[in-house]
Amino acid sequence: MHTFQPYPIDLLEFNPFTKLKNEWALVTAGNKKKYNTMTVSWGGVGVIWGKNVVYIFIRDSRYTKEFIDDGEFFSVSYFSKDYHPALVYCGAHSGREEDKFEKAGLTPAFRHSIPYPDEANFVFLCRKMAAIPMPEETFLDKDIQEKWYQDGDMHTMYVGEIMEVMAR
Repeated sequence: MHTFQPYPIDLLEFNPFTKLKNEWALVTAGNKKKYNTMTVSWGGVGVIWGKNVVYIFIRDSRYTKEFIDDGEFFSVSYFSKDYHPALVYCGAHSGREEDKFEKAGLTPAFRHSIPYPDEANFVFLCRKMAAIPMPEETFLDKDIQEKWYQDGDMHTMYVGEIMEVMAR
């Protein structure tokens, strides 16, 4: 197990454009008995409702969505480039059929009973604040539906308050 320390959010040097778009992250939810993780590359960080937040987008078909919907907390974890193959694996396989942590070579860890991969460089521990479905009629740019949702597998946007940042 790695040693994580709480990290002051106001000292965080974080470029969401490179972290999410190019490097990706894992979102993990569940409890100590049952949890799942998946790769995310859509989302961001910011301030809303007076809170420091992350927002992520998860398709209706994803197994991890069930864990986020059923729970109050989730984590968003970022890794060194050495773990890119693990993130590719977690984005291409479903936890319904297998233990993705084991298959991707990741170790489950917990803080405040919130699961996260121990191999991460830093982790946002989040409390779910909102789950906002994104049906077709919400898109003002109609090209979005044609380009991203031809199969009808829509996203829900989750907003999570960043309760704690941990870094190695």
